[in-house]
Amino acid sequence: MLFTLAQFIKAAIIQGIPLLFGATGEIITEKSGNLNLGIPGIMYVGGISGIIGGYLYEHNNSNVIPIVCILVSLLSSLIGSAFMSLIYAFLTQTLKANQNVTGLALTTFGIGLGNFFGGSLLKFFNETGSISLINTGLAYKKTLPFADKAGLFGETFLSFGFLAYLAIIIAILSSLFLNRTRAGLNLRAIGENPATADAAGINITKYKYLSTLIGGMVAGLGGLYFVMDYTAGAWTNNGFGDRGWLAIAIVIFALWKPKSAIWSSFIFGGLYIICVYIPGLSSSAKEIIKMLPYLVTILVLIFISARKKKEHQPPASLGLSYFREDR
Repeated sequence: MLFTLAQFIKAAIIQGIPLLFGATGEIITEKSGNLNLGIPGIMYVGGISGIIGGYLYEHNNSNVIPIVCILVSLLSSLIGSAFMSLIYAFLTQTLKANQNVTGLALTTFGIGLGNFFGGSLLKFFNETGSISLINTGLAYKKTLPFADKAGLFGETFLSFGFLAYLAIIIAILSSLFLNRTRAGLNLRAIGENPATADAAGINITKYKYLSTLIGGMVAGLGGLYFVMDYTAGAWTNNGFGDRGWLAIAIVIFALWKPKSAIWSSFIFGGLYIICVYIPGLSSSAKEIIKMLPYLVTILVLIFISARKKKEHQPPASLGLSYFREDR
């Protein structure tokens, strides 16, 4: 029983890590007032960009160095995610396009882009089969050196690749930034009332661009984790499923708090795969159970809306374009 519970906790953490990256990135973005529904597409592009970078390195080098595999794919993922984020920022901040429509379009574009390169990358090099970066995948999955010596605790909590711990560190640092630094307070002020922040001399455009860019790059790491650690360097079209949307749901569940997103992501990760650990379920029952994360999010949204506590509400200007001349 204890071993099964430990296996479930480990699986929940594995499922929760890409959600945590996506949720943390979206929280950073939403704190500025930008509602980026393009996070699922950005995660796809972050994943395929890492695959492309890793493949080009492995394909052109006979002597593959693990640390270089990580650096090349990581940098490629960040560049791809940044590119997608800048598209969103340019359309919504410079051209003042509708944020909801832009985000949904970005998700459609990102998924299509990922599936296109995922299905065509090998053809560019006259190869057949499916993409599998064995060396890069092994480099990402390398665990802590003392994990094997820590027994069941080490197997449950210490047997992950470095990206898992990086996700937690980024969430904690994001929380400290938003609550303990002047730049973080400025960002939150913009999300609440951009007109007042503008009158106080805060550069609205700069903060919105940077928060969208950094948030998108963090979310893109969720896609990189999925393809490099979870699937060990393999790409499957539409393999992410609805994880990008779950990440956005976690933002609401965590009440826009990065530290709360940590345990929220692991809860959602557990709900996502709990049907596997319940014996005797029919396929229809499993699909119903997979709805639990969304159902819980709806209940939380109803609860916080009814209580109307300020600290539990989204940024007041979330999803609204700021026009300085209307100040």
